[in-house]
Amino acid sequence: MSLVTEEIRAKAEMYQGDEICREKSQELLREVGLPNGLLPLHDIIECGIVRETGFVWLKQKKSITHKFEKVSRLASYGTEVTAYVEPKKIKKLTGVKTKELLVWVTLSDIYVDDQSSGKITFQTPTGLYRTFPVSAFEVEDAKVKGKDAKEAEKKKEEEEAAKEEKEVKEGSGAVEVKAV
Repeated sequence: MSLVTEEIRAKAEMYQGDEICREKSQELLREVGLPNGLLPLHDIIECGIVRETGFVWLKQKKSITHKFEKVSRLASYGTEVTAYVEPKKIKKLTGVKTKELLVWVTLSDIYVDDQSSGKITFQTPTGLYRTFPVSAFEVEDAKVKGKDAKEAEKKKEEEEAAKEEKEVKEGSGAVEVKAV
């Protein structure tokens, strides 16, 4: 049974067709401060958002399984994915599972607590969670080409280097060795 009722449809911005729905879903993820690769859906039939509540849905022709290569994790996306979005959070997520060891586990929440940490957390309805680097779920925007892509990559490398330098500074001085 679909969670998207006629009442919800009446209040929503709705789009139909794979290309526009992919574009709108990535746009929404950027808008709320989440990585644009979280929803790697294909053959999307319909998507929509109710701005006043943050309720979103995506319907695709068939379920898909996607491997996030950078973290070696499989995720399964059902034919209907629904959630409530707010800045840096996806809550009450339905239609998405991830494989842990040999078991498929339902995801209910995805959030970025602190943007500067570079970490994103995936949580189950039971409260179990896993944290990964945000960068593992970013995909390069197809519209960014040539010089813009190089500039974006350089900026990303500089940010990572600065972050590593900060971690080294914070970590140094924790242990002091004295010669006897």
